[in-house]
Amino acid sequence: MSAITLVKLGGSFAFSKALAAWLDAIEAGAGKTVLVVGGGPFADAVRSAQPRMGFDDVAADSMALLAMEQYATAVAALRKNFEVAASQASIGRALECGMIPVWAPSRMVQKARRLAFSSSRRERVEIPASWNVTSDTLAVWLAHKLRARRLLLLKQVAAKDQRSVGRAATAERLALIGVVDKAFPRSLAAASGLEAFLLGRGDVEGLAAALRKNLPIGSRIELVAGTHSIHHAAEVDEDSRGRILPGDEHL
Repeated sequence: MSAITLVKLGGSFAFSKALAAWLDAIEAGAGKTVLVVGGGPFADAVRSAQPRMGFDDVAADSMALLAMEQYATAVAALRKNFEVAASQASIGRALECGMIPVWAPSRMVQKARRLAFSSSRRERVEIPASWNVTSDTLAVWLAHKLRARRLLLLKQVAAKDQRSVGRAATAERLALIGVVDKAFPRSLAAASGLEAFLLGRGDVEGLAAALRKNLPIGSRIELVAGTHSIHHAAEVDEDSRGRILPGDEHL
């Protein structure tokens, strides 16, 4: 699966008017793209319930994984070429059939944790049960496991943070301003060979071509400061509907 691209779609797109345009663009990469979605409103419900009910982070983590699966099920129902996939084998089958596998993470993540706990070896990309680990880090973990060549993070970045990202798109900086989770920098560093890119407003038009033709797109997420943040704009498909991601202050 080394030729695939893994796309992470932020949970804040669930009720966004821009969702349809992003899904259209992602669908252009059918057969060589794996989609990971956040928890969206379903994870928000878990966050809201935890302090009121008092369950611990282990329970919250299990529920958040299921929230990702709920969002995955909803997204998969919106496009004919999307299919929920809960295992590495089912992801492979979906790709072979020219589909977009939308990852349901619970089974794979819980199995990896059990294996790490029961053996002397540790996962190269750790996935502890904590709110510091969200779908961003899980996307890195899956990309590393599938040996994907790149990870594209689709985010609704606040205008004030977009300027900061343009100056220094390092993993540490993005974690500091809350664009990615706190565990993301260490996870990306551990996933050797994986290139990560941040996409925001304006990139939706070029995403389809970037996936279909393996073109560069987005701001490269560097591991260390001092390197340049490079932004590549992929060419726009001729059949683009011209829809542009509006500004949104939610991550």
